[in-house]
Amino acid sequence: MASSTKDAESQQPLLPEKQPLCRRHSTVNPPDDELSPAQKAISQTFQSTANLAKLLPTGTLLTFQVLAPLFTNAGDCFPINRIMTSCLVFLCALSCFILSFTDSFRDAGGIVRYGFATFKGMWVIDGTAQLPVDEAEQYKIKFIDFVHGFMSVLVFAAVALLDRNVVSCFYPVLSEEMEQLIASLPVAMGVVGSGFFVAFPTTRHGIGFPLSAT
Repeated sequence: MASSTKDAESQQPLLPEKQPLCRRHSTVNPPDDELSPAQKAISQTFQSTANLAKLLPTGTLLTFQVLAPLFTNAGDCFPINRIMTSCLVFLCALSCFILSFTDSFRDAGGIVRYGFATFKGMWVIDGTAQLPVDEAEQYKIKFIDFVHGFMSVLVFAAVALLDRNVVSCFYPVLSEEMEQLIASLPVAMGVVGSGFFVAFPTTRHGIGFPLSAT
């Protein structure tokens, strides 16, 4: 009984304990030098997720953020939860790739129309408006579209690895090596993905992405 009490006292919580009102700092968050390594990693996780989220389709990201806690049972997974979570991650990653080939334009009435880029031009989803042949050719699939699709999947994988519920679902107990890998791999993937999008920004304004000004 005494040994278990000592073990509990020696363990440091991931999140800082709430301090009494009279002992709190004047700022909401404590200084970085007062955070433990685990707390700094969690803080960096939230910041990285917020930055990477800007590079993904909003609908896909929202679906993942809403369903991930439900499918993973808040990180306490049973075998069926792992299957459901795997399907969710795969479908969201596939959505990120496919939506990289979508684009939009405004018809004569100023209404935004969405479509998929093809090797011949652009296929309008609803079929109510068509682009002239010369304008449709501007929306042809290019090699850079496949690279953007792959990078979108890479960025989403980084976001998924930064989700504690997903990680806890597949790896309930992490070794020290796995903790270091989980902490560094998503950051590296995010840096590569975001750096690519900065160097080679996409010109498409598809489903889930900001619309073009014209």
